[in-house]
Amino acid sequence: MPKMKTKSSAKKRFRVRPGGTVKRGQAFKRHILTKKTTKTKRQLRGATDVHATNMVSVRAMMPNA
Repeated sequence: MPKMKTKSSAKKRFRVRPGGTVKRGQAFKRHILTKKTTKTKRQLRGATDVHATNMVSVRAMMPNA
């Protein structure tokens, strides 16, 4: 049986924390920032957890994590 590989796109986007939660970057912060308010951009800083409803998909993309 062939090895199970991690999706290249997933390993660039997600990090698994020691507790088992998965960290992801915030969306909507890359371009077209002029029409977004300062408050919106400030709230998009930092990282957040992957939601529980998406964890099955993320685990499937990262079987070795």
